Amino acid sequence: MIQAKPLNVRGFLIYKSFISARDQIDILNAIRAGLPQAPMFSPVTVSGKLMSIQMSSVGRYGWFSDRRGYRYESKHPNGNNWPSIPQSILNIWDKILGSQRQPDCCLINYYSETARMGLHQDNDEQDFTVPVLSISLGDDALFRIGGLNRKDRTQSVWLSSGDVVVMGGESRLAFHGVDRIRFGTSNLLKNAGRINLTLRVVD
Repeated sequence: MIQAKPLNVRGFLIYKSFISARDQIDILNAIRAGLPQAPMFSPVTVSGKLMSIQMSSVGRYGWFSDRRGYRYESKHPNGNNWPSIPQSILNIWDKILGSQRQPDCCLINYYSETARMGLHQDNDEQDFTVPVLSISLGDDALFRIGGLNRKDRTQSVWLSSGDVVVMGGESRLAFHGVDRIRFGTSNLLKNAGRINLTLRVVD
């Protein structure tokens, strides 16, 4: 059942069970269709450390990380253009945020059993007045929400498959991350794990 009113956790709006089981499958299939063109890869941090997640993107831009820094790129590391954002994903954006500004990047992160994401800000975009929208697919994830400074007090909440999170207003530049996943809590992915889709307006 779609939740009419989102939970508000320190400015992060969490729409529990917003995406139906059928629509989750449609979104997953649409993402998989683009992976031959833009395969998942393991990014490297600025310090040279291999991230525990695997990633790809769809849209006009893809998010990328290596020793040169964190940035958006117009092409996949293999030289291909990124696939277009599937309409099934854009529909979620439109239902919650409207169609006045459309995302031009949808980052795809896959979390295996041991993967996590440290506290970070989404601050590589040009217009911070446009919210960021995040879609959870697959296993439950313990999502950590902080403040505008890395050392601010944090609060954690479990996200499940079909949940949607919106970061806008004062929370747009808040630190956030994923502490861990509860492996095997969903049967959406054949081999378990979690996929997170993050939609952003880059420029």
